[in-house]
Amino acid sequence: LMKRFYSSSVSEDLGCRRGEFSRKHYGSVELLISSDADGAIQRAGRFRVENGSSGENTDYAPGTWHRTDVHLENPEYHTRWYFKYFLGKVHQNYIGTDAEKNPFFLSVVLSDQNNQRVPQYHSILWRKTGTQKICLPYSPTKTLSVKSILSAMNLDKFEKSPREIFHPEIQKDLLVLEEQEGSVNFKFGVLYAKDGQLTDDEMFSNETGSESFQRFLHLLGDKITLKGWTGYRGGLDTKRTCSIYTVFQGHEIMFHVSTMLPYSRENKQQVERKRHIGNDIVTIVFQEGEESSPAFKPSMIRSHFTHIFALVRYNKQNDSYRLKIFSEESVPLFGPPLPSPPVFTNHQEFRDFVLVKLINGEKATLETPTFSQKRQRTLDMLIRSLYQDLMPDLHKNMLNRRSFSDVLPESPKSTRKKEEARQAEFVRLGQALKLKTTVKGDATANLATTSFCKKEPWESQSFCSNFPHEVVCADSWGQSLLVSTDAGILLIDDGQPSVQVFDKTLQIKQMHVLEALDLLIARTDKGR
Repeated sequence: LMKRFYSSSVSEDLGCRRGEFSRKHYGSVELLISSDADGAIQRAGRFRVENGSSGENTDYAPGTWHRTDVHLENPEYHTRWYFKYFLGKVHQNYIGTDAEKNPFFLSVVLSDQNNQRVPQYHSILWRKTGTQKICLPYSPTKTLSVKSILSAMNLDKFEKSPREIFHPEIQKDLLVLEEQEGSVNFKFGVLYAKDGQLTDDEMFSNETGSESFQRFLHLLGDKITLKGWTGYRGGLDTKRTCSIYTVFQGHEIMFHVSTMLPYSRENKQQVERKRHIGNDIVTIVFQEGEESSPAFKPSMIRSHFTHIFALVRYNKQNDSYRLKIFSEESVPLFGPPLPSPPVFTNHQEFRDFVLVKLINGEKATLETPTFSQKRQRTLDMLIRSLYQDLMPDLHKNMLNRRSFSDVLPESPKSTRKKEEARQAEFVRLGQALKLKTTVKGDATANLATTSFCKKEPWESQSFCSNFPHEVVCADSWGQSLLVSTDAGILLIDDGQPSVQVFDKTLQIKQMHVLEALDLLIARTDKGR
């Protein structure tokens, strides 16, 4: 049974798991058919339809669900190891070829991050089929070899033994490889459909949207001017006027809104609009009309690229939104499951639910054969190209000749000045690359927390414009600032009078606040 499960296709896998539970929480698969304006049959293939329950409850009553059910699946700050654990730290990178002459890279770092201060080895094996990650325990009395790490990853035979790469620029190349796992930022289509519109030509030809559609766009994000825009563009031309943009849980999202894309009176097919929305993996369809009106079906949209449609309908009577999800059959199941019925009266909760659902949906789509095969071809090309660039330097200083049986260095410090200088340059370049990636908005956990992209990852905040004392040191404590001055230790809140915690008899030269323990660690003047 286990062997059959692992060798099955995505569709077969879905079939095995599609029982009463999956139908209840993730919908059933249906062959969706519609007709165009001339009456011709349009087939969109088989889609999984999520409507909140197996029953057809059309009453607009709030659904039953819990906010704890809504979370991003496989978040990047867990899956993007190289950016999180390796970049900007001393670590080892190796190059080699397996028994089938396929090149691979191995990255190893010794770190106690996220492990209760207990050191362990984080290892990444880069191959054309994807990355393999493993944590191995650290022992001060037992050395660990590259061979043992590869053996733990079921790689025991080699055509060429691994060699260590010394050049610091390898960090940039490995970061590019990691980015192939999927985009940190997203672009979603938003298509406006009037009541009674049943073809994509009709929907794409809407010049403007209704008032309820404008409110929905305002709920999704902020209206930004594209000219001069330096944030994530989502493929949009910055010469255009406006678009809708937001930052959600560290992800930049650009919405391709049909009514904001270029409109042509001569071209009824609105090719320019379809070029963007038709190439989005996920599209939101905002449909006007009563529940009894003909509902949207994916077969109405002529696109072979869009795998997920989110149908949104607004009810003016009780100011609520109803949600329905269509997922192409090959897309693996993804959460959160829709409430029963899928009706939301709290608009902010609805926004959070939709964005999480769509992000999870796009990530799941990337695991379908269509996208995974394309990703594998890209990885294979990048790895082979990088291998060919590095191997000519095998006899130079960039690569050393230690065999895979040599042990890993147990300490990042070297007694040789040359090695210390190399490691310092390695760390410097890695930290600069990490900062650049963060500022650009491509980090695994983008530090931008507002709707508009900051130009710097850290933004200063003014607490007091006319502070009367000289500041010796300071640290944040919650939303307050603890400051050591010549007049004592002061606690400052934004817009509030400062509070003296200690008088000037205590002169603190250095401080560190541990908020989780409500603890202040301080260094005072010698002898006091």
